[in-house]
Amino acid sequence: MTKIDPIYVGHDAIGHLLDYVKAHSLNRFCIVADENTYPALGERVEAALKGAGHDVSSVVLEGHHIHTDEHQCMQVFIRAPLGPLTFIAVGSGTITDVTRFVSHRTGRPFIGMPTAPSVDGFTSIGAPIILAGVKTTILCQAPLAVFADLPTLANAPQALIGAGFGDMIGKITSLADWKMGSLLWGEPYDTTIAARSQAAIDSVVNNADAIGNHTEEGVRALMDALIESGLCMLDFGTSRPASGAEHHASHYWEMKRLGEGRETQFHGAQVGYALTLVAKQYAKIRALSRSQALDMLEGATLPSRESEVESIRAGYGAMVDDIVKEHRAFLDLDEAGFDQLKHKIADHWDEIQAIAAKVPPPEEIAAALHKAGAPITWEELGLDADEVQPGFDYGHYLRNRFTVIKLSRVLGVPLTV
Repeated sequence: MTKIDPIYVGHDAIGHLLDYVKAHSLNRFCIVADENTYPALGERVEAALKGAGHDVSSVVLEGHHIHTDEHQCMQVFIRAPLGPLTFIAVGSGTITDVTRFVSHRTGRPFIGMPTAPSVDGFTSIGAPIILAGVKTTILCQAPLAVFADLPTLANAPQALIGAGFGDMIGKITSLADWKMGSLLWGEPYDTTIAARSQAAIDSVVNNADAIGNHTEEGVRALMDALIESGLCMLDFGTSRPASGAEHHASHYWEMKRLGEGRETQFHGAQVGYALTLVAKQYAKIRALSRSQALDMLEGATLPSRESEVESIRAGYGAMVDDIVKEHRAFLDLDEAGFDQLKHKIADHWDEIQAIAAKVPPPEEIAAALHKAGAPITWEELGLDADEVQPGFDYGHYLRNRFTVIKLSRVLGVPLTV
C-alpha cells in the first residue's frame, strides 16, 4: 500500500515543505502551476526553496481555465528540465493531475501543494485525462507528501470551494452505486473503505454552512474529507469508491463541451448538480414495490448490440470505438446473461431498496449544496437545457460499472430531467 507522509493542512505549509525536503535530501525541483495558482502560492514556494539554496524552475501553464489534456501535459513535458528532480504541483485538480501524469511518465516523484479544496484527487493514483476527446482515468502515482496552506485554501474562489463540496457529497450516490454494483455486477467492494468515505461525506454535510462562509474550520473539514476520499481511492486501487452515475454525467458534459470548443464548468460543481438528479432516480427506485419491480423485470428485454452501438455513436461521434471498448462487458451480454442479471435484481430487491433508502431526498441534497455555495440548477452551471439529459443517456457508457442508471434501464424507469 502506498503511503503519503506527511499530509499537512495548516498555516505553515511552506515551512513544513522546507523541513521535508531537507530531511529527505531533495534539492532540485520543478514547480507546476497556472496563471492563478502561481501568484496565489507558487511564487512564495519558489522564493522559499531558492532562499534555502535549492535549484528551482517553474512551469506556469497559461489560460484562465485550463484542462487536463494532451496539450497541457505536453507543455510540462517540454518545459520541465531534464534530469533528476522532484515536481511540486501547486494548484487544484488540473495542475495535480497534469503533474501526476508527467512525473509518473518521466520516472520522477512529485509533492502536492493544493491551492483550493476543489477535488478529491490530491492523494489518489489516478489522473483523469482527456485523450482524443475521451476522459480516461490513467493509473499513475500518488504524491510523496501533501502540504496544504490553510489560509490559501480559505481564500480560494467560492466557485472552487463549492466545487469541492459538490465533488465530496457526490460520493453519496457513488457509494450507493458501488454497493449495488457489488450485488448485481460482481464488482469488488470493501466495507471499511465505504465506511471511511461515508464518514467523510457526513463531515462536510455537517459543516455546509461553515464551508459556504469560508471559515477556516469549514474549509479544513472540506479539505480533510477530500484528502480522505483520495486515500480511499488510493487504498482500493481505483476510483470506484468515489465515482458513480453522478460523475459519469459530469464527465460527459465536460467531454461534449470541450469537443465543441466551448467553456466548461468545474467538475465538482457539475457532480453536485448531477447528484440531485441521481438522488431523484434513487427515490423512484425506492418507491417501487417488489411486485412492481417483478412485473417490470418480467417485461424487460435485452437491447441489441447494434442498437446500443448506435446509441453510443449518437452520443460520442468519432469516439465511438473507444467507448465501445470500455462498455464491452455490457455489449457482450447475451440473453442468458441478461436473464441472470434480472434474477439477481429480483433476488436482491430488498437490499436494493435498502441502498436506495440511504440516499437522502434530492431536496435535502440541494439544500446542503446551497448552504455551501454550490450550484443547484443547470442555469447556474451554464449548461443549456438540452444538454442535461444526454449526460445520463450517454454518460453511463463511459465506465464498465453498474449504477442506478443501468438498473433503471433494465427496469424501464428512465431518468428524466
